[in-house]
Amino acid sequence: RENSSENILSSANRLLLHEGKLMLAESTRLLDVYLFLFDDFLLITKIKRNKKKYGGSDTSLIPICPSLTPELQSFIREGGFCTVLDQPIPLDRLILKNVEPV
Repeated sequence: RENSSENILSSANRLLLHEGKLMLAESTRLLDVYLFLFDDFLLITKIKRNKKKYGGSDTSLIPICPSLTPELQSFIREGGFCTVLDQPIPLDRLILKNVEPV
């Protein structure tokens, strides 16, 4: 959600600690998500694949942030993108638990 007073994603002091794909189990379906773990919050994004093909353009020329994993860079070059699924979760309010696989 847009906040005119500050943009929480633009902090110059924020560090990206880890990122990666995960399957999120919702009530009746599984959802492909991509997580970004920063030093102050966890951001969950939904993976979307662009159904339109780029008409003859060379997608390898699309500028990609070099700090992203090769997997995510490749996904973006193929026309995919990530949209924020929900508000970022501050790490001081996050509880992690190990669960048995179903």
